[in-house]
Amino acid sequence: MMNRRTLLLSPFALAGLSAVPSFGEEPRKKIDVDTTVDKGLEWLKRNQAADGHWDANGGQYPTTMTALAGMAFLMEGSTLKEGKYSDQLVKAVNWFLLRQQGNGLLGNPNNNTEAQRYMYGHGFGMLFLSCSIGEEEDKDRRKKLEKVLAKAAQFSTDAQTDKGGWGYVSAKDGSNFDEGSTTITQVQGLRAARNAGVPVKKQTIDKSVDYLTKCTTPKGGIIYSLANGAAVAGQERPPLTAAAIACAIGSGELTRAIEIMNPAQGEAPKGAARPPVVRWIEYCKENIPFAKGRVAHDEYQSYYYSQAMYMLGDDRYSMLFPGTNKANAITWSAYREAMYDYLKTQQNPDGSWTSGYIGTVFSSAVNLCILQLEKGILPIYHR
Repeated sequence: MMNRRTLLLSPFALAGLSAVPSFGEEPRKKIDVDTTVDKGLEWLKRNQAADGHWDANGGQYPTTMTALAGMAFLMEGSTLKEGKYSDQLVKAVNWFLLRQQGNGLLGNPNNNTEAQRYMYGHGFGMLFLSCSIGEEEDKDRRKKLEKVLAKAAQFSTDAQTDKGGWGYVSAKDGSNFDEGSTTITQVQGLRAARNAGVPVKKQTIDKSVDYLTKCTTPKGGIIYSLANGAAVAGQERPPLTAAAIACAIGSGELTRAIEIMNPAQGEAPKGAARPPVVRWIEYCKENIPFAKGRVAHDEYQSYYYSQAMYMLGDDRYSMLFPGTNKANAITWSAYREAMYDYLKTQQNPDGSWTSGYIGTVFSSAVNLCILQLEKGILPIYHR
């Protein structure tokens, strides 16, 4: 029987890597991932379509696949101007520029594989284009990218539900339905757009933070949706909780949480009074294993949890929980050693990774993003 915590209703949360951490252990060796990454990037390069896009099995989800593959090349260090994969990035960006709808949506709602899930591609597309624009020196294309991103950010704002989250489609098209995985995608895409200088309404972000807080159960995990009312213990989804941590840390919530948990005077808050990111981290520590084999939705989970662990580093867990025994603390070094070795063993001879029904592009792009976090190329993932 499938464990309750492995269930997550997301088309992109279906495969990858997970495992039991060796908390507090020092890494036994420095893992050389260059060859693994190079082989993977070359596979993505060979499998880019002539018009610049990538897709999943059966031509599915081209907007999301193109954005994730593009992120893997950006994390290598290539830009629209220079680098080993500059040509691939230019083709991917140009593909996006030709596909934006008049209302700002990134992607084609008439594509049968995206029609009922277009907010995923839109969110990942904002992330990719926002991270691409930093090194763009062509004035005309930069102006075009800025215009595209401004319209995309406005579309996300207009698509937000009255609860503060997002659904698979806009609030209008989806009868105001909300769910966690697309909400996380929008939040990270909007944050990247804001980092790129695109106006993003503070109210939009504030509502999303409130939404994720309301989705948090007394156990500290995040539920799938608020459509049926308040968050109830027993409905937590570890992958969603991991994704929320990545967004929160990237938005500066970790720094604020450390200050709250280490007050100059008085006692630190306890229980539900603690900042949400503290509760999420504690929940994931107890409920997310990594790098010991396959579980459902693990690529989606690992994609975000790796970001969270990298930004958490080797000392911030102990700063959040003063007095924690070193052997019981979670660290990036221990996570990295387990995960990177695992990913190397799972790579195919041609450089790709193969997993769930979404396909090889998804698996390969996600794993390459994980393996390149330490390069520190993109500000969106900086500690």
